[in-house]
Amino acid sequence: MNQDWILQKKETRRAFSNATWVPLRASINNEKGDVRNIGYVGEYFGCGSVAFPPEHRDIAEKLGWSSIGISHDAKPYAYEDGYYSSIEQYQYNDKEPIGIHLVFEHPQPVVGGRLWILNPDLVVALRLIKEGNSWVRPEENFAVVAREILDEKGEHRLIEIKREFLLDYLAARNLSLRLSYYRQRVVNVASLEGSAYADLTDQQEQRDGGRFQLLIRSLDDVYGGSWASFKVWRTDVDEDEDAPVMGPETDDNTDYESSQGHRGGYEGIRVEGEFWRDEWIDHQGQSKRVRGDADTNLPQFIVETDGTRMASAELNNEDVGRWLWFRSSIVNELLSLRGFSLRWYTAETGGIQSTSGYSVHFGINSSDLITVYAYDIARLPAWEQHIWAAQNVVPDGKVSNELLSSQVKAQPASTHAVEELLFEVMAMLEGGFRQEFNISLYTHDIDHSEAMKHISRFASKDLASLLRLAKDLVRVFADRLNVRELRTLSTHPNKEKLGSNKLLEDILAQKIGADKARHVFGPIVGTYDMRVGDAHPTSSKIGDALKLAGIDEGRSFLRQGEQLISNFGQSIWWIGKLLFEKPRDASE
Repeated sequence: MNQDWILQKKETRRAFSNATWVPLRASINNEKGDVRNIGYVGEYFGCGSVAFPPEHRDIAEKLGWSSIGISHDAKPYAYEDGYYSSIEQYQYNDKEPIGIHLVFEHPQPVVGGRLWILNPDLVVALRLIKEGNSWVRPEENFAVVAREILDEKGEHRLIEIKREFLLDYLAARNLSLRLSYYRQRVVNVASLEGSAYADLTDQQEQRDGGRFQLLIRSLDDVYGGSWASFKVWRTDVDEDEDAPVMGPETDDNTDYESSQGHRGGYEGIRVEGEFWRDEWIDHQGQSKRVRGDADTNLPQFIVETDGTRMASAELNNEDVGRWLWFRSSIVNELLSLRGFSLRWYTAETGGIQSTSGYSVHFGINSSDLITVYAYDIARLPAWEQHIWAAQNVVPDGKVSNELLSSQVKAQPASTHAVEELLFEVMAMLEGGFRQEFNISLYTHDIDHSEAMKHISRFASKDLASLLRLAKDLVRVFADRLNVRELRTLSTHPNKEKLGSNKLLEDILAQKIGADKARHVFGPIVGTYDMRVGDAHPTSSKIGDALKLAGIDEGRSFLRQGEQLISNFGQSIWWIGKLLFEKPRDASE
């Protein structure tokens, strides 16, 4: 500890009016050592807050630490005449509400402790949910909006809110938040001489919009001094009576005793720095989230082959008649965000569902670019638009044919995405094993929505990611195969040593022969070998694995990923068809 620490000059220069986080209520006390002994170091921060409408600002200007600080409790009160003051109301005088509490205090007299409660109106208005010690906003990628800190006993010490969201709420209610806070730092030293505080003296000053005070006192002056006690008791109660009754108190039926003394002997010096400040947090007149005000900071998008851009606001029209082009990497970027999911409509079109509740209908064009109707992007929340804008490119390869068929001709293509077909054929094969052999083909189920984020042509961006896609394919199929059950169906002499793929291949070979079964399993085996290549990317066998998996290395990596999923799925489909399809009657 040094003079800068006790004088708090760095801390007093910082205002919450331009900070990222704003405390709504705080009582944080950090101590080391015994407060009465040399070596003690303590630091405290307390803060209270109340929001006021403009018509009561003049009155609120007079309110400080004693009126709205940490000692002030937000609590309801019922008057005898029937008037009721709700917990949200801050009263200047009885029955004179002039402000709004954003944090309530809820005493727990039976179970012990006190709860601090973030105003439910704020929670619902900003559409927050509680996760752990934080309130998050799912519509904005689960951004942390407010958070609380509790001590080791579970007692609240701080509730703070991100200023960006606070200002939005305050604007919607036309309120300004008044903070009143206090900082204290204390250190006990043996003597001022030779210490870091040797040249300090008591002082008081107005500083940085607040009041600072430095006190230097001996510990004996602070904690020592005279004391006195006075004890009075009744003498007229008969303890043997079944129902004793005390009469009026007089000198004859009372007695007393008193004592006094002096406590002292505390050695050392207490150096204490204190700072009080009241501060306003004023909104900026805009409430995009709560009131739905228009966002003035939206991006622009490329709409022409010469790079011409249009503002999002101009594109936010259902009849805008324009499409936008994006790099295919936008899909993976969005799917990496919590709450986003991918759904396929046709072989080349799908939808990206976001936490905002919108689904962006996209198509893949001949240049492997994502094309989207401009209005579908312009209506998204601002933070999502900025993500899309970063991947926006000059039009190339026309609009996706299947997207145009759906959006212009109202004739959706009858094609199917290989990703969707893969999960369908895996389920069909499971159904065949259950019906024909009465066994479970897989050891566990998978979350299709989550799996779709990884089992996707978009996952393939280069050779390394293509190999990872192969690993994910093996994970959702071969690694889930129920080896124990498959061994009961296998006739192979070494079935106890065979892996899942070999066991399934042997079961198929019993039906169609070993050579044909090996051919059917080619793409699955090739995919498995690619998976091994992911761990050893320099392996010379990768080329053979790609060939066995049926991959055309002359195509783009996105199309190679699509081909890998397609070939893998077709192998699974052939396994089911050859195992379970009933031969047709010759008379049919």
